[in-house]
Amino acid sequence: MRETADTVTQAFHKSLETLKSRPKRVNKRNNNGHTGTMRAAGAKAKNMASKVQFKLVGILAGALALAGCGDDAPSFLRGGGSGDTATANATSRTVERDVEAPEVFQVSDSGLWDGRPSLGGVWVAHPDVDEPERVIIRNEDNSKFVIGVVYRPERQTPGPKIQVSSDAAEALGMLAGKPASLNVTALRRENVAEEPAEDAPTGTLAAAPAVAAATLDDPIEAAAAALDAAEGKPVAAAAPAPARPQAASGLTKPFIQIGIFSVQANANNTAEALRRAGMVPTIKPGKMSGKDFWRVIVGPAPSTAERAALLKKIKGLGFSDAYFVTN
Repeated sequence: MRETADTVTQAFHKSLETLKSRPKRVNKRNNNGHTGTMRAAGAKAKNMASKVQFKLVGILAGALALAGCGDDAPSFLRGGGSGDTATANATSRTVERDVEAPEVFQVSDSGLWDGRPSLGGVWVAHPDVDEPERVIIRNEDNSKFVIGVVYRPERQTPGPKIQVSSDAAEALGMLAGKPASLNVTALRRENVAEEPAEDAPTGTLAAAPAVAAATLDDPIEAAAAALDAAEGKPVAAAAPAPARPQAASGLTKPFIQIGIFSVQANANNTAEALRRAGMVPTIKPGKMSGKDFWRVIVGPAPSTAERAALLKKIKGLGFSDAYFVTN
């Protein structure tokens, strides 16, 4: 196609040169200065040259349009085939998920709840544990499961090897004094690429407009302030809410985990008990296999000495199974 366009272009320029070099015919009829015939001939020649140029331009445009099928054609003549269509690449996003790690710890054994209430949320204890681990606990008798922590027991009691907390027994459907077949498997956090939904359109979405965060006024205080203003009393300005301190820490495990709870109310009660003792707890929700759980942690501690003092204070409240965690 491109060779055809080049040939037509050369022919166009050659025709123009031929028209320019053609001698003008002048018809002098007499010596009296009559030039009517000369003017008519010039106008006719000029009209013919214009028609020829117009036809050549049309031919050249058609040839260029045909040549536009190739990659060398001008951009405005190129076809917009599927190969030239820009497609938006879906941005892959990674999320943290709990993955079972039986190579770290796994045991299947008989478990027992002695019927007494316990602190620390959902936990089990087994003599083969070296350090506390976050685990998934399954009741193989009824297929119920829950996320919790496995500890090494302070003392081994006669009977089943796995000791079960009251919260864990409730979540697993265990009765006091009745053994159950349990499977305990360690969990690890891993970054997993999140697969986009099949029906979801690909491409980059426009950023959502920024929304300014603001605290809501207490309705009782607002009503009291309105009454004071109506009675002409001075209204005191509301004090700003104190920011939660976040001390910088260089420790690998600056936080202390109090426990994992399968009931949010139990996590809230534990956090309230820590607040009354002068600590600042954080409740971190999680989900695995459709099961919700809530972790209660305290920290971060800026130094080893302060972390040890904080742990001693927590265990003094009765949370003897608290331990250091990364986050």
